[in-house]
Amino acid sequence: MVSTAQPATFKLGDRMVKRLGYGAMQLAGPGVFGPPKDHAAALAVLRDAVAQGVNHIDTSDFYGPHVTNRLIREALAPYPDDLVLVTKIGARRGEDASWLPAFSPEELARAVHDNLRNLGLEVLEVVNLRIMFSAHGPAEGSIEAPLTALAELQRQGLVRHIGLSNVTPAQVAQGRGICEIACVQNQYNLVHRGDNGLIDALARDGIPYVPFFPLGGFSPLQSADLSDVAARIGATPMQVALAWLLRRSPNILLIPGTSSVVHLRENLAAGTLELTEETMAQLDRIGTPAQT
Repeated sequence: MVSTAQPATFKLGDRMVKRLGYGAMQLAGPGVFGPPKDHAAALAVLRDAVAQGVNHIDTSDFYGPHVTNRLIREALAPYPDDLVLVTKIGARRGEDASWLPAFSPEELARAVHDNLRNLGLEVLEVVNLRIMFSAHGPAEGSIEAPLTALAELQRQGLVRHIGLSNVTPAQVAQGRGICEIACVQNQYNLVHRGDNGLIDALARDGIPYVPFFPLGGFSPLQSADLSDVAARIGATPMQVALAWLLRRSPNILLIPGTSSVVHLRENLAAGTLELTEETMAQLDRIGTPAQT
């Protein structure tokens, strides 16, 4: 079996999206703070992504802050009918570019309205609640209060679907008891596979899993192993890492980010990359999955 045999689309909320999307985070300035180095180039990447068939773009109003959403509106509005914009709330930026929790009902409501205004929308298709209990990754704790506040905004008609980001399996279970969860967005890649069990559980229920940092957490040795595989099959390491994720489970939706049209097209080409079972087995050995 090869990667091209994998489903090309998956349901996100009540919309079908292509499994290779685009993440807008890198369009902001260094440290995801301030304006882009090249405004025109940022607009060109967004327009080319849609021209190449991307219909799932991930963003947030705390990228910049306010930078990527305004770029998306400038580049793409009026939006194509099939384009799904997914944003996230639950954090804010300090004046020193720090990432700070923003969980109160007032902060969440303000974030939803900021996203609506800067994207030029009357309703947000999908809003991910980013859990910020720890700066280093998911940490246990109740998400009932912020998720209930977001669900109220959904009842008001400002949000169609709710997702979760940077969460533990226990928090996903708690969240699903509060409202319908449309997607989960966590760190996951070849060497960071702690969510194996969560991905499989979500797949059984038809819920998308959106991994971020496809090359995050690699050691130099692991990076070298990935580069060796990529060189052997005539691809880039990023293309191989993305193709492995597409093969991992049909409910995985990818949002690789870049500020370059060339890199954008390289990333999208990962969807046609063929990985043999032997290559998949070799890649699986690069990282040791956590027991879940």
